[in-house]
Amino acid sequence: MGSIDGEIPAVWFLISSIGFGILTFIQYRNTGKSLNTIFLSIMTIIFFVSYIILMIPR
Repeated sequence: MGSIDGEIPAVWFLISSIGFGILTFIQYRNTGKSLNTIFLSIMTIIFFVSYIILMIPR
């Protein structure tokens, strides 16, 4: 069991960005370029950039 101390491990941002990437692909295949596809693409980029920022050694 882990404690809740307000920190989010970086791996969760990587997993989320992969998940959003898969959802973006599925949404694009189903509806083409739509508002939902653009939103999912932006979320993928945000989560991946967050992962990269968290992986920078301090």
